[in-house]
Amino acid sequence: MAESGLKVLMVTSEVVPFAKAGGLGDMVGALASELGRRGHDVRIVLPRYYSVDVGRLQRKGGPLGVPLGLREEWAAVYTSRLPGTDVPVYFLDHQELFGRDGIYGTRTEPSFRDNLRRFALLSRGALQLCLTLDWIPDVVHVHDWPAAIVPACLYGREREGRFADTGSLLTIHNLGHQGLFPKEDFRHLPLAPELFETLGFADGDNLNLLQAGLVNADILTTVSPTYSEEIQTPEFGCGLDGLLRRREPDLFGVLNGMDYSIWDPETDLHIPANYSHQKLGGKQTNKTALQKAVGLEVNPDVPVVAMVSRLVEQKGFGELCGPTHGSLYSICHDMELQFVILGTGEAWCEDELKVLETKLPNLSVNLQFNDPLAHLIEAGADFFLMPSVYEPCGLSQMYSLRYGTLPIVRRTGGLADTVENYDQETGEGTGFVFDLLTPRAIYDTVGWAVWAWYNRPKHIQSMRRRAMKQRFSWEESGRRYAELYRQAIDRRAGKTPRTW
Repeated sequence: MAESGLKVLMVTSEVVPFAKAGGLGDMVGALASELGRRGHDVRIVLPRYYSVDVGRLQRKGGPLGVPLGLREEWAAVYTSRLPGTDVPVYFLDHQELFGRDGIYGTRTEPSFRDNLRRFALLSRGALQLCLTLDWIPDVVHVHDWPAAIVPACLYGREREGRFADTGSLLTIHNLGHQGLFPKEDFRHLPLAPELFETLGFADGDNLNLLQAGLVNADILTTVSPTYSEEIQTPEFGCGLDGLLRRREPDLFGVLNGMDYSIWDPETDLHIPANYSHQKLGGKQTNKTALQKAVGLEVNPDVPVVAMVSRLVEQKGFGELCGPTHGSLYSICHDMELQFVILGTGEAWCEDELKVLETKLPNLSVNLQFNDPLAHLIEAGADFFLMPSVYEPCGLSQMYSLRYGTLPIVRRTGGLADTVENYDQETGEGTGFVFDLLTPRAIYDTVGWAVWAWYNRPKHIQSMRRRAMKQRFSWEESGRRYAELYRQAIDRRAGKTPRTW
């Protein structure tokens, strides 16, 4: 099939700029934009959350009836476009299920109790919407557990009819979140009760949405090659490694790209001085602005280490600032550096960081979401720390490379695929990499970077220029996804055998 002939439906809980909780939203928007640029007919369906201003959307037709397990739900449909593209975005509006703050939950209720009903409506509603539009996709691309019901529907109730030839591709953004619910809640799904085990929902006393998606999708992808290998091991498989090993012939790692129209020090409007790998002078101006903005002493000679992150265990904050064993205090106390952190997250982590800030004059903690400050941090810091327990892809290290802010990372997932370790003899590399996640390993690797700052300044400069020349564009990723869509279509049509 010619590339321009593909009709692609993306079903997702997030897409930038309308709704975002993490990197999933960035990926969906960027990939859809690239696929549209390549001539595909791409359409996106997601919920109309309370935060999405309905006044900026257009109403599409009348109410949409969505048959679920116990009843038929009704949703309004609104439309918009992905900014800067012709990609249509459809919003399913259901006040009871989506008219609230939060995508998956809130600070006081991290996971809404009715999330299964909410995302069942999204998944089944997306297919119903296609019928009302008289637009049947060649392939449905679903993202993580909230949309994982779709492949099960395609094999459970759409084996025949208008979706009989529609392939499915499921992208795993984070295997740690699987969509677990009591098995009796299966009654809310648009599937016959006898399909509970047949379609792979059964997980002990629970139903597992992501597991069902992994069983039924024609093709599986992760957001980096290394992560696709890691999740087939007990350490990173989150209980699904056996299933993923069985599906290995259909599992592919495709590295996310990054949006250079937003994250580019040569054109960034959020920073006081633009710069390039050929003219690095502006980076010092940004460093001064950053130090002033976060209340640190203005000093061009001391290295600034930064983090912009969710403040959660997965990002390594247990080892960094755990109240009994974290290394952040020692890093800031023992080393001639400054440290700045931006983000929000778990209450224990926020509280511990604020306590540490009172004890350490060279630590600035900013508990907020602040996109302009995130840009200034990337432009003004010297090093960017990511000590992740696991990192399916990661975008911050890509931003850091582009801004000449050398990453300090654990060798896992997308971090392993994008950062080349420093060779202190030759000066080669684009960052500082460690393997074992312990407070000591973080301390030692930050110390290594600081040592290079003071003792190998020419290496730091050459690494910056090398890092800024790296490119992780969506062009290659878009081409690869188009190939995998065709494989999914062939799987569905029986041209290639299913392997499970």
